[in-house]
Amino acid sequence: MDLDNLKSLWNKEDVSETPEISTERQKEIHLPLEKIRKNMRNEFWSTIILLPIVLIAIWFFNIPFRFRLYIEVLVASMTLVTVFFFSKFFKLYREINNPTLGTYDSLKDLFHQFELNKQYYLSFYLSFVPFFVCEIIIITESIPYSHQYTDGLLAVKFIISILFGLFALYFLGNWWFQHFYGKYIDKIKKLVEDLK
Repeated sequence: MDLDNLKSLWNKEDVSETPEISTERQKEIHLPLEKIRKNMRNEFWSTIILLPIVLIAIWFFNIPFRFRLYIEVLVASMTLVTVFFFSKFFKLYREINNPTLGTYDSLKDLFHQFELNKQYYLSFYLSFVPFFVCEIIIITESIPYSHQYTDGLLAVKFIISILFGLFALYFLGNWWFQHFYGKYIDKIKKLVEDLK
């Protein structure tokens, strides 16, 4: 008899359903998600347009062939790195469009995806550090300089250029992420915290 009682209690309690988020809240969450998707699309297409323009523009400058070759190899390598990271971003892009974002658990999973993609984004900018250093080396080696500069002075200018460029790259990357993605992620996070 106890077994029958347990079976009836078990059937009454449906634990497979996850609490649904109201339609009004889903609409509030949908707006920042759509902004993120729009920014991701714009970033993707601007990169797709910019890379060939850079490769073509290199041919219009009157620069030595060796210098042009080095720059093209660097841009091609940067393109491979960009393709890798955009493949990761595309996963998030598809996930944002997922129609099952109506549950609290699915939103928690989405936040996990946001955190992963934030790390990917920072890694993306950090991966450009070696390219930046190589470009500075190529420019330094390709530009003729007068003999009034000592090797020590050239080394100091080289190090200052690299440090300035790295700090600029770091701050630009953080600003870019916060401006185009971070503020919308924060809005969604606040809306989800209000659901608790």
